Amino acid sequence: MRILGVSAHYHDSAAALLDGDRVYAACEERFTRLKHDPGLPINAISFCLREADIIGEELDLVAIHEKPLRKLKRFVSDCFRTFPFSYSYFRRALPVWLGRKCSPELSIASELRTDCRFAYVGHHLSHAASAYYPSAFEEAAVLTVDAVGEAYTTCTGIGKGESVVLDRGVRFPNSLGMFYSAMTYLLGFEVMDGEGKVMGLAAHGEPGYRRQVGELIRLNDDGSFALDMRYFQFDRSTRMVSPRLEKLIFPRRRPDEPIEQRHKDLAATAQQVLEEALISIVTNLRRRSGQKNLCIAGGVGLNTVANGRILENGGFDDIFIQPAAGDSGCSLGAALYASCKLLGRPRPRPMVSDRLGPAFREGSIARFLEVRKLPFKRLGEEETLSTVARRLADNKVVGWFQGKMEFGPRALGGRSILANPINPQMKNIVNSKVKFREPFRPFAASVPAEVAHDYFEHGVASPFMMLVFKVRPEKQNDIPSVTHLDGTCRTQTVTRECDQKYHSLLLEFGRLTGVPVLLNTSFNLKGEPIVCTPRDALKCFMESGMDCLAMENIFIEKQSTDEST
Repeated sequence: MRILGVSAHYHDSAAALLDGDRVYAACEERFTRLKHDPGLPINAISFCLREADIIGEELDLVAIHEKPLRKLKRFVSDCFRTFPFSYSYFRRALPVWLGRKCSPELSIASELRTDCRFAYVGHHLSHAASAYYPSAFEEAAVLTVDAVGEAYTTCTGIGKGESVVLDRGVRFPNSLGMFYSAMTYLLGFEVMDGEGKVMGLAAHGEPGYRRQVGELIRLNDDGSFALDMRYFQFDRSTRMVSPRLEKLIFPRRRPDEPIEQRHKDLAATAQQVLEEALISIVTNLRRRSGQKNLCIAGGVGLNTVANGRILENGGFDDIFIQPAAGDSGCSLGAALYASCKLLGRPRPRPMVSDRLGPAFREGSIARFLEVRKLPFKRLGEEETLSTVARRLADNKVVGWFQGKMEFGPRALGGRSILANPINPQMKNIVNSKVKFREPFRPFAASVPAEVAHDYFEHGVASPFMMLVFKVRPEKQNDIPSVTHLDGTCRTQTVTRECDQKYHSLLLEFGRLTGVPVLLNTSFNLKGEPIVCTPRDALKCFMESGMDCLAMENIFIEKQSTDEST
């Protein structure tokens, strides 16, 4: 059975293909180099079909992640509800809705050059399926939280066996995702991209705006919530907040203005309020469902600090968070729902790796470099590991391009930039000279799963870097460049079974330094998607302050590259 899942036309478009037990998936932005690319994922679809060695005519079903007519109905209803304020917004947006957004199947069928059987899966149902079906749980509570699907912004339900059902929801415009995006906007960051910056900035402030932010949202005893829409405008225009909100808190920070303590304090307040809202939802869900395990998806599921709070205080024994928690993961969720629920096929094996994208052979990488007359060394695997570990121990920053590309926004050892976490200056070095981004941005850590408990206070695995753990007090001075101001760290636990080469590199670095932990950040520059191809990796390497580049067992150092020019 071959099922193609597609998410498109809003943001983070992606495609996923189920071909029997094999799964392929990729985000469109990685191919087009347009971050959060909202277009039809032509390149991602082509990749999936090419990897499976099939053509469009051989697909059994194409599953689309959303029901566009339901979303159009909600859009029109909102515009009428907020008329006349929404008139300008309605006039600009309606032609787009009546075009490609209403009939994605026509565009997809045209690209596949065949008449396909299509199934429309609801937005939050796609999120739910993407989290529950790949989990290892026989049954679990399910939570989906994002900006908005067709009409809902938050849904809860239960997955059992081959079935996942959502039974409660909060309707737009009441949205935790939009609330957090509004705070992102007020802080001068780009909506749908800068929310992670707010999460990082929060640790630098104190929640000093509780009184003001408390006026914006009401938490109810049943786990629902409501926004005071007098302070927001996202339901009637492209502007996120109303003048009333800027008067209540402060005027929006322009992107070129410095970040002041008040901005840090608002970020801390927004993060705290979000966490409290999520804890309210999940504790109610735990009590109501009677389930011991929880699956999470939706864009808000990418807030790793909140995920850590849910694990610690939500009442569940274990949680699984879809690594492509945002809309890109809906492509996989739509395909899984169609397979398990609509076609009655058994659930897939539990997801232990998100390495579902393109890989490149060592020989093709070598030929690519030879054509460009770039000097490189071709090493054996053991020599690659020892060489890279030594460079990292010597405080060199290394681009690590290995195997299949990750699916979702986290770099997990396939397309990563690695550095020495022991050096207290490394955080500033990588932020300023490699990533060219704000100095407050924190970094994640990769650690062998078998020694993770020695460094982090945690009780569950974190293979997808979706949880924040407390760093043990006695270890904080050992890994200062990945220990955040509040003593926490976003953590990836690595097993030999899932990634033998990256696991071996961590152990080799530990043998040299006594600390088997690496600073791991995504292989990209500020404002760009994570690299996909050797060409992307080389460009990023040459345009940044990285010292070395390891693509499979091919090794390049900046000094030898510079001497050739």
